[in-house]
Formats: sequence, C-alpha cells, structure tokens
Amino acid sequence: MIIFKGTGIFGDIAFGILSIHQENFESVNKRKVSNVEEEIKRYYSAREKAIKEVRTLYEKALNDFGAAEAEIFAVHEMMIKDKDYENTILDIIREKKINAEYAVWNTSHKFSQIFSKMNDRYMNQRAADVRDISQRIINCLTGTKKLLHHQKDAAILSVQDLTPSDVSSLNRRKVAGLILSKGSEYSHAAIISKVLKIPAVVNLNKTIKPEYDGKKVIIDSFSGNIYIDPDEETEKRMLKKKEEADKRYELLKYLKGKENVTLDGRKVEIYANLNNPSEIEDILENDSGGIGLFRSEFLYMNRDSFPDEEEQFNIYKNIVQKMGDKRVIIRTLDIGSDKRLDYFNFPTEKNPALGYRGIRVCLDNPNIFITQLRAIYRASAFGNICIMFPMIISSDEVKYIKKYVEDIKKDLADSKINFSPDVPLGIMIETPAAAIISDELAEFVDFFSIGTNDLTQYTLAIDRQNSIVGKLSNPHHKAILRLIKMVVDNAHKMGKWVGICGELASDESLTELFLSMGVDELSVSPSSVLSIRKKVIETDTNKIRDYF
Repeated sequence: MIIFKGTGIFGDIAFGILSIHQENFESVNKRKVSNVEEEIKRYYSAREKAIKEVRTLYEKALNDFGAAEAEIFAVHEMMIKDKDYENTILDIIREKKINAEYAVWNTSHKFSQIFSKMNDRYMNQRAADVRDISQRIINCLTGTKKLLHHQKDAAILSVQDLTPSDVSSLNRRKVAGLILSKGSEYSHAAIISKVLKIPAVVNLNKTIKPEYDGKKVIIDSFSGNIYIDPDEETEKRMLKKKEEADKRYELLKYLKGKENVTLDGRKVEIYANLNNPSEIEDILENDSGGIGLFRSEFLYMNRDSFPDEEEQFNIYKNIVQKMGDKRVIIRTLDIGSDKRLDYFNFPTEKNPALGYRGIRVCLDNPNIFITQLRAIYRASAFGNICIMFPMIISSDEVKYIKKYVEDIKKDLADSKINFSPDVPLGIMIETPAAAIISDELAEFVDFFSIGTNDLTQYTLAIDRQNSIVGKLSNPHHKAILRLIKMVVDNAHKMGKWVGICGELASDESLTELFLSMGVDELSVSPSSVLSIRKKVIETDTNKIRDYF
C-alpha cells in the first residue's frame, strides 16, 4: 500500500480506479505552406470555432457551477480575441510561411513564458490560460479533442491541476474523486469540487507516478489521505468511515424546517450565496433563510454591452419574488482584478488584485452604478432586498454612495415609481483597513458582511490561487479571527448586525467560535445550509473556550 498526503476537499470517502491524466501540450509539427492566405483562413476558421466553444462552455459552467466559476471562460474569449496574440500568430504564418498549428503553438510558448516570468500573480495565472486557449485553437485546426482519461466508471482522476476546459469535460457520473497534485483548497478546481460534491485531495506531498495508473485507490478527503493499492484493513476502515458519513448526510435531511438556535438559545441566520438565477431552486430546497450574497456580476458577463436598467430590474424582481419574504442581499457590481469585461476598457495594471476593482470602478463610472441601483430599488417593491457594496476602505466612499442613493430615491419618487424607501444598506468588510475602522464605518451603514476570502489573502499577503504559497494560507490565523471579532464588536456597539459570506462561513470547525463571537448571519453554498444548521443546534455557546 502506498500513502499520499494532501489537503482534503468536501469531506467524503471515494473508492475507484486511478486514472492519471498527463499534461499534453507538446511541440506540434512544423511544415512549410505554399498558400499563406489559405493558411490564414484556416486560422480564422479555427479561431471562430474556438470562440463558439468557450461561449458554450460559459453557458454550461454558468448553469452547472455559477457565475464566479463561469467567468474564466469570458476571460478566455477575450484572450483569443487579443490583438497582440492574434497578430503574433499571423506574423509567424506570413513571415515564415508555416502552418497555423505551429504558429499558434509558438505564440503560446512565447506568451506563456513572458507571463510566467512576470512578478505579478494575475499575469502568472494567464500563462496557464494562454496554453489552454492555444491548445483549443490547435485542436480546432487538427480536428482533435482534448479529453480527460476518465471513461471508465468510478474513476479517481489524478491531474496536476484542472483547467477550466478540463472541468467542462468532466463526466460527473463517472468521476468518483479528484486528486490535484498542485493547487490549494481555495483554487478554482477545489471550489468546483465542493459545488459538485466530489471528494478531492489537493496539494500533494509527492508525485503520483505514471505506473500507478489503473490501480485501486481510496480518497479520504476528511483527512487528505490517498491510499493506492490499499490493504484489506484500510479498505474495511474506509468503508466504515464512508457508511458513517452517508448516515450523517441522511440525517441532514431531517433538519429542514428547524430553527437555527443553539442549545443555550442563541439564534443565527443561515443564508445561501447566489451565483446565478438557476441556483434559486437549490437555495429553496435546502431551506435557506435567505440570500446572503447575490453576486450580480453574472448579469454583466459573456455579453457585448452593459445590461440596461429594465433587464436588471426584471432579473432582480424575479428572484426576490421567488424568495418571498426572505431577505435577499444584492452585492453591487464587483468587477476588476480577474473579473474583466470585454466591452469595458480596464487599465493595464501590474497587480490588479490591489488595483481597480469593486466600488472603485462603480464610483468612477456613475452611469453604470446608477443604472444598477435604480434597478435594485425598483425591484425592492416586490421583495425583501438589502444592498451591499464591495471593497470599501473608507467612510468617504460610503458617503458618496449614500448621496447617489438619495438622489435615486428622490428621482424615483418624483417619477411616481414604486420602491421601498427603507432598503438596508451594508458594506463588505474584506480589507484590513475596513476591519480596523469598522467602528467608524458602522455609523453610516445598517450591516456588515465579512468577505473572508479576500480578508485572508490581504491580511496574510498570500495569494490563495498560488500553489507555491497557497499552502501557507491559514484562514484560521489569529490575525483573521481577531479582525472578525473586532468587526462584530464594533458593529454591535452601534446596534448593527454582522454576517460572514466567505469560505469560512461554511467551515464547521469555526462555527462554534463565530457563534461565541456573536456573528449574526452565515452565508454559505446552498448544499452547506443544513450541515451548518446541524452544527448550530448542537452547540452550547456557554461551553466554548476562549480562543484568544
């Protein structure tokens, strides 16, 4: 028996046959062409086919995973259309009179090398993306398809990391588990494995050798252990652990309709995050108390222009009506960093994650901001809406926002358009700056929602997508937890409530601590609502030790 160790994702046990997928982006054949213009036509034909494919993948990912996970395909389309990338390919074909496949491969190699060497995490991530889109164009030129080797049932798929295109090709009925030798628990692939409820282990301590392909394997994503050629004792132990896990999941079904109240009478709201409208049924099915984070970016992605007020109004209205009296917290447009729009001219930045994003973009583009706010306020006449603003770092930003809000309310009232005049306004606490001055910010808003994903990486100066330093990212770090406690205390002093909507909200090892801190609301993925409820109703906050 051979044992590997990594970080477990989505606690469960998976049994299957190991299927190792090797990266295959090798040099393509180079050949001279006699008709350059015909070769350029071949390239353009493949380019258009590739664009259609990524658009299809965007729609599929939007329906299967949600807006946050689908956005990368919008980025891929922009990269395929990038003029520098395209012109480099065309120049190689014209000047060297060689085939389009080689020109694409050569361009990909050059661009990915440039991106990899840049001292910028956003551009480093683009190296993998440029290889992905280039392979797609090459496949369109050659008529081949990139498929992961998981055609047999109950496959445990082992890869270095999953690209967005890889994810789109997964057959969930045949993939029993995932092993990602790179990545971290906060990577794109890891988050998707949670959404799909596929047990996974990431960031392994050593390399899985090719000769292990086809061997029996067990994944324990509770502990992060992988057992290749398990012995009889290990197999029995894992079967028992699997049975116990299945029983726990069955028990969760009986928690529907129960209140989120601790043994000592402390009540907490448990809401769900919404990535796109298709998730509404899941949210209602899992008995969520409301929507704690409505990511409105999906309205803006994979299109050629900004959605107008009427389109946005109808979408917001439809969602809040389906939720009935339950609260819906809509976060205003949070673009920037790696969430970019093809039709919006973003500046070139050395470090986009610390640059032009969130509320900074909205305040600089009032027409976009006002259009969205008007649509939300109009929808407020049909349900229980709150509005939340991202990436706040100062009270001045909140003052500017509230001025826009008052002007919009006055205009709607003058126009005799129905809306709720008392929509609660809140802000995301996702920077150390906002956490530290939360006592001041609490004077201007009705609630806080703590975005622990960004708060963790900004506080620890660690990119959670970076496989090299991602293992150092510790969301349980006392600095993070103390900032959360500070925010809760400052809000409560002003009579305001506080929620958590980042990955930590669904971390059951911290639920008791958050309850003892006085956190009022936890917003998690729809599939985590009932498991967090179980944790809440089994907790006695009087017995929780002082973590600090």
